[in-house]
Parts: sequence; C-alpha cells; structure tokens
Amino acid sequence: MALKRINKELQDMTKDPPCGCSAGPVGDDLFQWQASIMGPPDSPYQGGVFFLTIHFPTDYPFKPPKVAFTTRIYHPNINSNGSICLDILRSQWSPALTISKVLLSICSMLTDPNPDDPLVPEIAKLYKTDRTRYNQLAKEWTGKYAM
Repeated sequence: MALKRINKELQDMTKDPPCGCSAGPVGDDLFQWQASIMGPPDSPYQGGVFFLTIHFPTDYPFKPPKVAFTTRIYHPNINSNGSICLDILRSQWSPALTISKVLLSICSMLTDPNPDDPLVPEIAKLYKTDRTRYNQLAKEWTGKYAM
C-alpha cells in the first residue's frame, strides 16, 4: 500500500509540482525523499532555498511522513534540529493529504507563522513583540544559510 501511494505521489510531484517546491527520492529508496522550498516572495525568506528531508513510514498514508528542515531557518515553528511544528504532520494528519499539500502548508507557514503554537518560544515572542527585528533576523539567517 505505502509503496503504491508513494509512487503515485512521485508521479504527481514530477507532473505537477507545487509552486516553488520540489521533492523526490534520494537514490533508490522511495521511502526517503529530499525536498526543496523556495523562500516565498514578500516573506523574510524570499530568495532562499530551503532543503528538507521526508521519511515515509511503512504504514503511509495512514501515518504522516516525518518532514524536517536540513537548512537552518529562523522561525517560531521550526527548531534548530529542523523539526516542524505543524498540526497536519501530527494530530491533524489525514490519509487524504499528499506531499504536495504538506509542502504547500509549510510554504504558507513561512509566510504566516503560528506564534501561538511555537516550537521556539523566544522567536515567537520576538515575532509578536518586535516584527521588524524578527524579519531582520529571519532575513539574515536566510542570507547566511539558504543562499
């Protein structure tokens, strides 16, 4: 089941990738993918290219894939290990979701962080109290790690 679904998603990603995103297997292992996300325009991540790993569990799509940033990023919902705090990767996962939809959700999270459910409370606090400084730091990290 998992392999059939992953193959279908690979075909979809190849035929019709989400805007600013790409993903595919690392070598011959269809359960291990690498993805990239272009920093969304009008965000402090604009111009950056962010890499992520995607690991599909053997019971995919009934369990969510494990997705993590390998590129460092300054964001309240992404920690220094690259872990992502996003409901659809945990409690709100549905087998109807696809990797395309997951990547689009991560893109929209880059544009609209959720400081009320942070993985990094200090960054969330800065986002809420000093947006200019937050944007400045996010731009600096993007320039340093994603370009």
